[in-house]
Amino acid sequence: MNSRQLRQSLHAGTPVFGTLIVSTSPRWPDAIGNSELDFVFIDTEHIAIDRAELSWMCQTYDAIGLPPLVRIPSPDPYAATMVIDGGAAGVVAPYVESADQVRQLRGAVKLRPIKGAKLDQMLAGDTVEAELERYIEETADSRLLVINIESVAGIEALDDILAVPGIDALLVGPHDLSCNLGLPEQYDHPEFVSACETIFLKARAAGVGAGIHFWGDVEQQLRFLELGANMLIHSGDISLFQKHLRLEVAAIKQAIGLSAAEATEDQVQI
Repeated sequence: MNSRQLRQSLHAGTPVFGTLIVSTSPRWPDAIGNSELDFVFIDTEHIAIDRAELSWMCQTYDAIGLPPLVRIPSPDPYAATMVIDGGAAGVVAPYVESADQVRQLRGAVKLRPIKGAKLDQMLAGDTVEAELERYIEETADSRLLVINIESVAGIEALDDILAVPGIDALLVGPHDLSCNLGLPEQYDHPEFVSACETIFLKARAAGVGAGIHFWGDVEQQLRFLELGANMLIHSGDISLFQKHLRLEVAAIKQAIGLSAAEATEDQVQI
């Protein structure tokens, strides 16, 4: 899948699947490339990845047919431009709560490379030269703009946010959203589930993708798809490694009659 195909799938409501990647190992793309995914999600909001590392990651994943969506540290149009220049297929902007933030991000992602006064005029709806308009429209289709909705204020501003052209998907940030609702990590709470459903349904009604990044069990993830999501970012490389390492080591210990408690006591004595 390339970035244009990913964008088309999001708008069409076709389910697409990705995972969080934070490892900068050059061996990782080969492993991820055989995982039946449609895209990868690279987080630079919470993970320390420098600009050069990020650029090679983006270009490598893109080359093997996994468009990289990069979450920037803040909803900053300059940061968005930087990751696009580095090879990102799209930008995920965190903790967006207003239409004005989205307009500025649209300028950085969809109207690239226009900046300054000319960009301000375009964002205000002024007419530009026909040749420039054609050029921007042709290139904008290959870059995605994904808006993280992670707060009550973001939900309340959804209608205004979705009125801004150029959005390709809304993405629920479940940890931040649950905390903002006053229900930290209560992902089965009816109020949290209802908030997710509201975001999904409004996104799909506006003809843009509806997504969530989630690391819980399969049943929980299926529920989000049933509620209207068509973009699922399943867990992440560190979480999956930790989960399966723990399960397999526990299985080996059980097979030889060593309980987890006994193993811990032996390690402490050593």
